[in-house]
Amino acid sequence: MRIATTAMNVSASLVPMHWQIKAAQLGQQVLERVGIAPPPPRFAESPVPDVSTLKIEDIDLSNPFLWRQGQWRAYYQRLRDERPVHYQKRSAFGPFWSITRYEDILFVDKSHELFSAEPIITLGDRPPGLAVETFIAMDPPRHTKQRAAVQGVVAPQNLKEMEDLIRRRTREVLDALPTDQPFDWVRRVSIELTARMLATLLDFPYEQRHKLVEWSDIAAASPETTGGLADRDKLFPAVAEVAKAFSGLWHEKQARQRAGEAPGFDVISLMLNNDDTKDLIHRPMEFLGNLALLIVGGNDTTRNSMTGGVLALNRFPEEFEKLKANPKLIPNMVSEIIRWQTPLAYMRRVAKQDVELRDQTIRKGDKVVMWYASGNRDERAIENPDAFIIDRKGARNHLSFGFGIHRCMGNRLAEMQLRILWEELLPRFERIELQGEPEYVQSNFVRGYSRMMVKLSAKA
Repeated sequence: MRIATTAMNVSASLVPMHWQIKAAQLGQQVLERVGIAPPPPRFAESPVPDVSTLKIEDIDLSNPFLWRQGQWRAYYQRLRDERPVHYQKRSAFGPFWSITRYEDILFVDKSHELFSAEPIITLGDRPPGLAVETFIAMDPPRHTKQRAAVQGVVAPQNLKEMEDLIRRRTREVLDALPTDQPFDWVRRVSIELTARMLATLLDFPYEQRHKLVEWSDIAAASPETTGGLADRDKLFPAVAEVAKAFSGLWHEKQARQRAGEAPGFDVISLMLNNDDTKDLIHRPMEFLGNLALLIVGGNDTTRNSMTGGVLALNRFPEEFEKLKANPKLIPNMVSEIIRWQTPLAYMRRVAKQDVELRDQTIRKGDKVVMWYASGNRDERAIENPDAFIIDRKGARNHLSFGFGIHRCMGNRLAEMQLRILWEELLPRFERIELQGEPEYVQSNFVRGYSRMMVKLSAKA
């Protein structure tokens, strides 16, 4: 993969990036036809076994149907109680260690000198031919430099300036919703609001914003990476589209700045004006990887928390009444939503040396998976963790954003978007009623919703 990446970097100045992606797809197809490379895995859904029927060594948290079939809580619970540092040697994604208790996850996440984020943060590997690199999956000093280049887009002053825009767009979306008739909350609210925010952060053409969501959904659903449903015949063309759109945007901004235009505070402008990323266009795999990271990070996390919050208040209706009686609880409730939902189930690391943890020896080179979704339900650290409590004390002490040097860069933006959504929802609607059970995505990484029908009742 490193040879292919080097070749792409060398040819970046001669061959348009999207053509390189198409060539990589053709090359991969040839390798598969002649039997040199295996075809992509396929995951056929079958009933997930009751965890109580399994031997402890057979428990496999990488199953992409755990979330969809509602078995995740019992699986996490058993490992937390019986084998909090657990080795699975026969998964479809190779052998890995599961870390399921809150305290142990904190230890691994903060110990970047012991555990490497490279080369990827998901259980599975990158699709063959698409060995993208992202700063979240880099160790210092590369991680530090590339993260610093785009950190300004979510700096406090920039967020303050964006708040009015986010509120206006939220009002536009909510004012267009029907009342007293069912509609899909995921499509009409969660996807729409995150698409608008992504277009703003990336300075992407606003009228084409839904392409960002489409690309994100495909990128996060690679079967070899997360156990998802993305077909390579869709994946490669989507990556090529991203390459063409954003390399064009890069060159356009570069030309405008050279003509004297002041740089903006969008992601591309920030990269162009940082010494460590100003030549990123000539490193295609890093360019594409960092864009994919920002698109997926800005889409899946906030979008699924917007849906998860509505679901939680339907599961715990007494909390909705509490909220309506005291809207000042919204900021605290936002943290509780993010904990209760945990939109990304885990992050992966690789041991840099042998590490002893709870009488288990993690060997150098072993994959180590921090299950945030389990740690956020660990009763050793969080009282009554399965309950949704909007005035929970210490609600911000959740694991969903990670800890240490890789803590989520956009955490304050996500919180602001959710806060504004609920500040605008409460004055408009008396009830947000679930109409049947939501539909869930197939993934061991994204804890997401594909559809959730609701019905709104307007305020009198």
